[in-house]
Amino acid sequence: MANISILITSAPSSSQHVHSALRFAQTVQASEHKLLGIFFYHDGVLNANELQTTASDEFNLYQAWVDLAQQHHCPLLVCVTAASKRGVLSQLDAQENDKVNFNLAPPFQSVGLGDLAQLMCDSDRLLQF
Repeated sequence: MANISILITSAPSSSQHVHSALRFAQTVQASEHKLLGIFFYHDGVLNANELQTTASDEFNLYQAWVDLAQQHHCPLLVCVTAASKRGVLSQLDAQENDKVNFNLAPPFQSVGLGDLAQLMCDSDRLLQF
């Protein structure tokens, strides 16, 4: 049994990478392996934007990440620096930066790169999408 982590650096609508990452995460959860967490970095932080709107005939990727986290207790970690640069803010980050609104909500968590380093140390494999 392997401990696996996923690093997502792709925006939700820029390519098939994020859909592939989700399918891979679901497959890991259904296997004997353990998914330690998913870290969103660079444009991947846009996946955590709660204000995304999905057309009724399209797959709701944001909700799929939320469902995965809730069903399998999988941490969804978002790099605070990359997210702030792209306008994705938690309530605390918004308050600290004198912003009125925020768009990053649980189960997504605003974290630093130290959390990625820890995730990598605890993992047997890290896959990037």
